[in-house]
Amino acid sequence: MKRVVVTGLGMINSLGHDKESSFQAIVAGKCGIRRIELFDPSEQSAQIAGEVVDFDPNTVMDAKEVKKADRFIHLGLKAAGEAMNDASLPEGFDTERFGVSSAAGIGGLPNIEKNAIVCHERGPKRISPFFIPSSLVNMLGGFVTIEHGLQGPNLSSVTACAAGTHAINEATKTIMLGGADRMLVVGAESAICPVGMGGFAAMKALSTDNENPTKASRPFDSDRSGFVMGEGAGALVLEEYEMAIARGAKIYGEVIGFGESGDANHITTPVVDGPKRAIAAAMKMAGNPKVDYINAHGTSTPANDKNETAAIKAVFGDKGTIPAISSIKGQIGHCLGAAGAIEAVVTLMSMRDGILAPTINYTTPDSECDLDYIPNVARKVEVKVAMSNSFGFGGTNGVVIFQKV
Repeated sequence: MKRVVVTGLGMINSLGHDKESSFQAIVAGKCGIRRIELFDPSEQSAQIAGEVVDFDPNTVMDAKEVKKADRFIHLGLKAAGEAMNDASLPEGFDTERFGVSSAAGIGGLPNIEKNAIVCHERGPKRISPFFIPSSLVNMLGGFVTIEHGLQGPNLSSVTACAAGTHAINEATKTIMLGGADRMLVVGAESAICPVGMGGFAAMKALSTDNENPTKASRPFDSDRSGFVMGEGAGALVLEEYEMAIARGAKIYGEVIGFGESGDANHITTPVVDGPKRAIAAAMKMAGNPKVDYINAHGTSTPANDKNETAAIKAVFGDKGTIPAISSIKGQIGHCLGAAGAIEAVVTLMSMRDGILAPTINYTTPDSECDLDYIPNVARKVEVKVAMSNSFGFGGTNGVVIFQKV
């Protein structure tokens, strides 16, 4: 099968509107979580989130077109455009051999909420004609293909919080099997709206530490109390290895392994076995390399963090062989379906710069979370092989492993 490398990256989140500013803020241990401004959260039990502030959708779409797309699409277009520019693609590339693999966990929830209210209060005839196309998850890929003229496979992953990683894996498979030469992966999410926040809060999944927003998300810490919602987008240009080498492309890393599994256990509660099997499958495909870093799913929920720790232990064995681990969700929140794409971008930039993002707010050790989580301060380490984990509701798991070329 063909080899697959990453030649372009893009990212937007609560700490920056581009990959470089975002990554530097993450490495510096900054936090983008604050009181919600997208709507009045006063009636919500959880009133904080990792919002993208001062973002103007007119910078990525014509003003007349903005209302035809939900905010998650706006954010996705921003990250996708940056990744495409970063890849420095040659003029006249074959658009029929260049596809898109998009991802979101929920999609246009704010527009769904808005139009449901309109339907209830003013009747179905007042629903916007742009409602459906603005809200469908796969419309992220649709808008991106139109923007960049990409006519290859147009795929979409809607697998909750594993969607971004699954989109990378699907794009990799497509290139490996010869279905395309290049694939643009883009994962985006923006579900910070009353029904989105209220829904997750009703499940008791969110932290309600509203008075201390920058301390609310505490991955692997004993005092963790739930995740904090985030929003944003991550994008990666994947390319067939020989083609990238021939054109002298900048290569961030090679995809050498991926793993996927299902828990078959519970719709929301995670377990150890499913993530363990996904990690093991990725390691087997990669040839069981020495992994230098794991970018963890690390949601700051009681169940996920201890189970992810146990799964990592089960695969890597003795503590002396377990890589350094960190979660960036304490800094930008949990971006749901975009998380895997954003975290893959951060993982590859860590590999590029030889510095590992910290797990902020780690102050009180947990006996069930007893690994090296790079607490609070970034660490300079040469990274040759790195793993990124994503696990989602429904018991869906995705893992990807990158290697420095």
